Amino acid sequence: MTVHAIADSRTLATRSLRHIARSPDTIITTALMPVAIMLLFVYVFGGAIDSGDVPYVSYVLPGILLITTAMSVSYASYRLFMDVQSGIVERFRSMPIARTSVLWAHVLTALIATAVSLVIVLGVAVLMGFRSGAGLAAWLAVVGLLALLALAFTWFAVLAGLSASSVDGASAFSYPLILLPFISSAFVPTDGMPGPVRWFAEHQPVTPIVDTIRALLAQEPVGGQGWRALGWCIALAVGGWALGIAAWRRRTR
Repeated sequence: MTVHAIADSRTLATRSLRHIARSPDTIITTALMPVAIMLLFVYVFGGAIDSGDVPYVSYVLPGILLITTAMSVSYASYRLFMDVQSGIVERFRSMPIARTSVLWAHVLTALIATAVSLVIVLGVAVLMGFRSGAGLAAWLAVVGLLALLALAFTWFAVLAGLSASSVDGASAFSYPLILLPFISSAFVPTDGMPGPVRWFAEHQPVTPIVDTIRALLAQEPVGGQGWRALGWCIALAVGGWALGIAAWRRRTR
């Protein structure tokens, strides 16, 4: 991106963030559901699930963080869809601003909103007993993975917002992303799953990401899972960006 495009993106992102500031229930809503799921699994199902020597709240937290990310970025799709439908995007295109700055503004807004939601969920997890002796490097690795994943999910949200024909369609894209952690190692070990389900759980992107974050927070060796997690995050981010930009060009040509 050029300096001009960065400045335009920052200005438009400030506009979107002001909308969120006037309606903070957006962030509260995206944090509330993951917190409710965490409470349910820890205090209702946690006693029946063997997480080994790790407290169940620590075991389940990485999956909850991924669900939080998926729920947060769904609003990016909604906001972009509403901008397209209201005609504000056409007005922006008539102005002397960088063509893709509209998209990057929504992406930056989604990343900031997601970060706030993740901090809220992490704070609740600490109140529930989550503790980690991980060092600065491990925490930076966790933040980096979550940031890459949020970026990837946000670009898929951009694709959905540009391709949807209704508000419901724009928001519904996140449902598969929210469901994926439930068919992974996020809540239970994959060892006890039926064969086909276990195969899917072990070969979908969520499992290596969850296992890597869990190992980093527990100060355990990451091994090859870390490279798998990083590879998935990069591949999803690049793929989402390419599809989002292609949809933008089709929509605005």
